Amino acid sequence: MDLLHYFPQADQKRLRALLAEKSAWLGQEKKGFLRYREPLQSVQHLRASSCDFSGDVVRIGTSNELQADDQERVHQVLRGLTPWRKGPFSVFGVEIDAEWRSQRKWNRITPELPELAGKVVADIGCNNGYYMFRMLPHQPDFVLGFEPYVHHYYAFHILNAFAGQQRLQVEPLGIEHLELFPGCFDVIFCLGILYHRPSPLDALRDLHAALAPGGCLIVESQAIPGSEPVALFPEQTYAKAPGTWFVPTAACLQNWLTRTGFREVRLFCEHAMSSEEQRRTDWMDFESYQDFIDKDNPAFTIEGYPAPRRVFFKAKK
Repeated sequence: MDLLHYFPQADQKRLRALLAEKSAWLGQEKKGFLRYREPLQSVQHLRASSCDFSGDVVRIGTSNELQADDQERVHQVLRGLTPWRKGPFSVFGVEIDAEWRSQRKWNRITPELPELAGKVVADIGCNNGYYMFRMLPHQPDFVLGFEPYVHHYYAFHILNAFAGQQRLQVEPLGIEHLELFPGCFDVIFCLGILYHRPSPLDALRDLHAALAPGGCLIVESQAIPGSEPVALFPEQTYAKAPGTWFVPTAACLQNWLTRTGFREVRLFCEHAMSSEEQRRTDWMDFESYQDFIDKDNPAFTIEGYPAPRRVFFKAKK
């Protein structure tokens, strides 16, 4: 079904033009794009006969569904998508232990999950779609993932080629494209995005505008400790991440949400980060949390800033 069927209120002319532009961009014969497109083409004929999205591990197929040569091809394709940031996944018996133990975040959200049955949902910065797959047992009508990074975009499309879930779709869009979707979403998830935006207030205004009346936002963000409504603006990097702009306290983010028009704003979870949640694995062998924190004083980042916490808010339009 045409994506725009779900979004009658969208700026359809501009959105169609943008999606056509993105499709042409992805279709370029660039070496970097071929690295992802060719593996997808080599395995997209394989379809899992069973999937289970109800547990901590997103399970797509089992090992006995494939012949040995196809099993090896799938393993190589999945290995070619390293680093895996979100997970865990089990794909035709290939166990992917991602950098983030994403089930922990989902399990914190689940008690506060708004009604998803029959709803149109957005997942902003959806990565490889782990949380989108976890939404499926709750019977959403449609989930659109916004993911501008080619690596993650193709990771989802390879996974969903196997899973065949028609209610899920990912497009190479960013949060800045929400302006094309006024009043379109019943629920929006914005997890781990705000501190990467140079203007978090503009991002929150766009999220608010994209919600249907009465719609619900689940927002999760990196944060600094403290009770004052302030935000850290790092000189260059924060926990070695160069794309970090404003890192708020929970009180600051609550004020941002209220002042950008949200109502019933509520902090429902706050916790310290740790290497139990984000760490190196065989599927993500680059630097991770333990490399971002001062080894002599783990209350601080390697730059000397307060070590990160994570905060979760639920808010309505």
